[in-house]
Amino acid sequence: MADFLVLGAGMVGVSTALALQEQGLSVTLVDRKAAGRETSFGNAGIIQAEAAEPYALPRDPITLLRLALGGTNDVTWSLSGVAEMLPALWQYYRNSSPARHAKISHTYVRLTERSTHDHAPLIAEAGMEKLITRDGIAILYRDPDEYAAAVIDAERVHATYGTRFRAIDGAEYAREDPALLKAPAGVVHWQDSWSCASPGALTAGYADLFVRRGGTLLTGDAATLRQRGAGWQVETEAGAVDATQAVIALGPWSPRLLARLGYRIPMIYKRGYHGHFAAPRAPVRPFLDVAHGIVASPMTDGLRLATGAALVSKDSAADLRQLDRGRAGISDLIEIGARKDEPQWSGARPCLPDMLPLVGEAPRHKGLWMNFGHGHQGFTLGPTTGTLLAQMVAGHPNEGFEALLPSHRM
Repeated sequence: MADFLVLGAGMVGVSTALALQEQGLSVTLVDRKAAGRETSFGNAGIIQAEAAEPYALPRDPITLLRLALGGTNDVTWSLSGVAEMLPALWQYYRNSSPARHAKISHTYVRLTERSTHDHAPLIAEAGMEKLITRDGIAILYRDPDEYAAAVIDAERVHATYGTRFRAIDGAEYAREDPALLKAPAGVVHWQDSWSCASPGALTAGYADLFVRRGGTLLTGDAATLRQRGAGWQVETEAGAVDATQAVIALGPWSPRLLARLGYRIPMIYKRGYHGHFAAPRAPVRPFLDVAHGIVASPMTDGLRLATGAALVSKDSAADLRQLDRGRAGISDLIEIGARKDEPQWSGARPCLPDMLPLVGEAPRHKGLWMNFGHGHQGFTLGPTTGTLLAQMVAGHPNEGFEALLPSHRM
C-alpha cells in the first residue's frame, strides 16, 4: 500500500507527487490521460512570477456594460454559463472589492513570487532547460492613454510588491522585437516571469522525473475514489490501488468528485482556447495584445495564440470566436501564417471565488487533501502549492498561508 494517492497528473498534481516523494513518502499518481494533457497542456506557457495580484472581476459600471454587450474579446460569456455559475460569480464580485482584493493579494503574491524558484530545481533535474526562456512577458498597448495608465499601475505594483518591470516606448520596443510589423503605443515588460516552449512537455518531463525517482504513474478513473478502511482506494488499469492518504488535484473536475463526499465548492470555470500558426518570425518573448485579448507565445509547435476567458456552461460546444477575433486583431502586429492542422484544444481554468487555491486537509475526512482552484496560475504555482501541501503533511506548514486552508473556507 502506498502512502499517498495523487489524483490528477496536471502541473499541480505532478508537482504535488514530487513534493510528497521528497518527504520520503511512496506515491501513486493517477490520471485518466497521460500527464499534462488537460489544462496544463494548453496555456500560454508562462510561469507568471509577475502576477502579484489575481485577476479581479471588474466592478466599474462602464467596464461591466462593455462585458455585458460583448464589447471586449478578453472575456466573453453565455447566458447559460453565467446562470450556472451565478452564486460563485457573485462571491467573486464581492471579493473583487478594493479592500478584499488587496488582502487576498498579500497572500497571492507570496505564492507567485516564489514560483520560478520552486520550478527551477525541477526544470534542471528533469532536463527541461531547453524549453525555458527567462525573459519575462510583454504587455502591448495600442492606446496611449491606456499605456500611460498601465505604467502608473505597474509603478504601484512595483512599489507594493517589488515586481520588476520596464516601461518602453512602442517604437523602441519594435526595434527590440523585429517580429513586430508596427509599433504599439507602449509596452510594459514584466521582467521576472519565465516562458516555456511546451507546457505539456514540461509537465510530462516532471512526471518522468517522478517515475525515475521511484514513483508509480497509472491510468485510472478518479471518480472511483472511495474510502476503504482507514485509507483510500481508486480503480486503475492495473486494478484497485490503495493508499493511506489521497490528494485531490483534479483542477476543474475537483468539485464534482468532492460533492460525493458532501463538500459544496463553488467554482468559476473560465474556458480558454489556443491554436498554433506557422509564423515566419517568432516574437522575442510572449506578449499580450491588450486591445484584442490574445496572447502570442513562441512554442515548439509554432506561434501559439491563446485566448482570454469564456464564461460558458461546462458542457457547451466549442466556440472559436475569441480565437478567430484575436487572430484577426493581432495580425497587423505580427505575421501569423497558416493555422497548423491539429485537434482543437480547449480547457477550463478552475477559479475559486476568493481567487486563491484550496490547499490543505479536508475538514471532515482524515487523510484526504485538496490542492486545486489555481485559476489562471496552475502552471505557474504547481510546484509552490505542492511544496506547501507536503510541508503540511509533514506537520511543518509555512506561516502566512492560512487563507489557503480548506478548514478556514468551508
